[in-house]
Amino acid sequence: MASVDSSNYLVGDYINYTLEVRTPEDIEITYPVIIDSLDQVEIIKEYEPEIIESDDLKSTRFHFIISYYDSSEVNISSIPVEYKTIGDTISQIVFSNPVTFNVHTVEVSADTDIEDVKSPITIPLDWKLVLLWILIGIVVLGTAYFLYLRYMKRKSEELVEKKIIKIPAHIKALTELDNLEKEQLWQKGLIKDYHSNITGIVRRYFEDRFELPALELTTSESMSELRKVIEAEVIYNTTNQFLNNADLVKFAKFIPLDSVNDEMMTQAKEIVNKTIPVEKEIVEQEEVNV
Repeated sequence: MASVDSSNYLVGDYINYTLEVRTPEDIEITYPVIIDSLDQVEIIKEYEPEIIESDDLKSTRFHFIISYYDSSEVNISSIPVEYKTIGDTISQIVFSNPVTFNVHTVEVSADTDIEDVKSPITIPLDWKLVLLWILIGIVVLGTAYFLYLRYMKRKSEELVEKKIIKIPAHIKALTELDNLEKEQLWQKGLIKDYHSNITGIVRRYFEDRFELPALELTTSESMSELRKVIEAEVIYNTTNQFLNNADLVKFAKFIPLDSVNDEMMTQAKEIVNKTIPVEKEIVEQEEVNV
């Protein structure tokens, strides 16, 4: 069920948009890409999905703060939500209800008189305060000049030029994945730690490889940014399934099958291996880093 907190808003108002998916305990959902359906409004903030469990039902709520900057009727289309029974391989799709609301401009009365602007207020000058700020400025400038001289002296004494060698993003990521696999976290019952670590490795790889702030973005935001990267087109669907499965474990307390945990490692390595830059691109990156 999709909803907003009112049917009428002023231009620029913050609008609370909520999509709530209620399912039995034996049903698992794939987190929908809601941002694509909100392309006609401005997204101010996206919250992490909220899971509420009661009796035999589970409610997953997706909450956004949006805004609209024109006067018109706004229609947000239905959002497809993919779901399946736990243990079943066949997925089905259900659609949310569309949401409609009106945005108005502020009404201005033509009969109201225009009032004069109030005259400016003169604040008396406090010379003691002025002298204090001058003294503070002298101290700050003197300290800055001292630190500058100290820095230049150290720089002139450096005889050895240090060369920074940057490990390619794909080698770093694959090494971290191999080390994580050797730790056997999920085999020891540390399932949530395993999924947090493996998604952290992939998100850091996206930052190093594509310069995306993946560690700071939610799954839907990351997928929206990844869609813009041409080199990532081959791993888009795999990444979407990979991150959504991890979110179910981290936020919905979902306990995956052993085969799902194994598949997560396979998908993570596939994401890296399919986006390794060609030899020419690697050489260009090394020249820039040097």
